[in-house]
Amino acid sequence: MSALKPFLQAKRIEVGCDEAGRGCLAGPVTAAAVIIPKGVTIKGLNDSKQLTASNREALRFEIEEKCYWSVQFVGPEKIDEINILNASILGMHLALDGLTIRPEHILIDGNKFKPYRDISTECIIKGDGIYQSIAAASILAKTARDKFMENAHKQFPVYGWNVNKGYPTKAHVTAINAS
Repeated sequence: MSALKPFLQAKRIEVGCDEAGRGCLAGPVTAAAVIIPKGVTIKGLNDSKQLTASNREALRFEIEEKCYWSVQFVGPEKIDEINILNASILGMHLALDGLTIRPEHILIDGNKFKPYRDISTECIIKGDGIYQSIAAASILAKTARDKFMENAHKQFPVYGWNVNKGYPTKAHVTAINAS
């Protein structure tokens, strides 16, 4: 059984939201929303940063099979236009729009969010290490973004996105400066 809490408000349809890519120099910010149905157990859920790539991938399959979920990308042009925080929030709104059932309460990983429709929201700092739905969202956001960057690497191998996933490693910054 997961050490994470299953719900904040067990009597409501609760969705967890998280994003990946806010600290990157390349690629989109990727947001996910996940509703874990009552009675569904996914063993091993944790903050995506605490899991190995192979564990994230195995959990991704289980989350996609057992849960209601949506993953959305907000690209660099939009990030530059509205800034990374607003792009992250936009991505979460788009992910919520992509759900096939309407949640009654939203759990957000972090401390900033803009109201979404008329649905109540809780911002929870480090929520991906506290609530199962946020952890599941962190896993879907991370695996989708990593896959995007691995595909982008095929077109632009000089940046090493298959390894750094767009984050500012020394090799990545050196490749940017050389281009």
